[in-house]
Formats: sequence, structure tokens, C-alpha cells
Amino acid sequence: MRLDKYLKVSRIIKRRTVAKEVCDAGRIKINGRQAKAGSEVVVGDRLEISFGGRLLTAEVLQIAETMRAELAAEMYRVISETRNGTPTEA
Repeated sequence: MRLDKYLKVSRIIKRRTVAKEVCDAGRIKINGRQAKAGSEVVVGDRLEISFGGRLLTAEVLQIAETMRAELAAEMYRVISETRNGTPTEA
């Protein structure tokens, strides 16, 4: 699945156009490598997302074309999250 679509379906980023802009700005890495909006995401990948004053590191657990809002968080596992330089519990 494309990275921008995964970010939208999993609701890490609410809109696909915003996800694409974040990718194009070079603010997302997959397994430590810079990622573009069209990069493929597979189960087991580690995403590093710098967006909106936070740095989120998450592991991809599930890929789905559509997902209900209440189940979207099951698509990934938060490894770490930092907001404005302050770590938060995951």
C-alpha cells in the first residue's frame, strides 16, 4: 500500500493530501530511509513521522484498504512519541 494512503487509512494523518505534503517535505522515514508518498508500506515496517510538533515512531501491524475509525489504531503500534522535545508514554 502507498505510504500516503496508509497514513490516511490508519488515521495517523487525517487527510491524504496532507500526508502527501508531509512525505514530499521529507518528514517521514520507513526503516530509517527517506520515504516518498508512493513508497510501499508492508507489515513490519518502522515509520518515523515528524509532523505537527511531534516525532512519532510506529510499527506497521496491519494493512487494509479501508478501516473503521474505532479500529484504525490497531493498524500500528506506537514505539515512541515525542511532543515538542518531551517524550510521552506509548
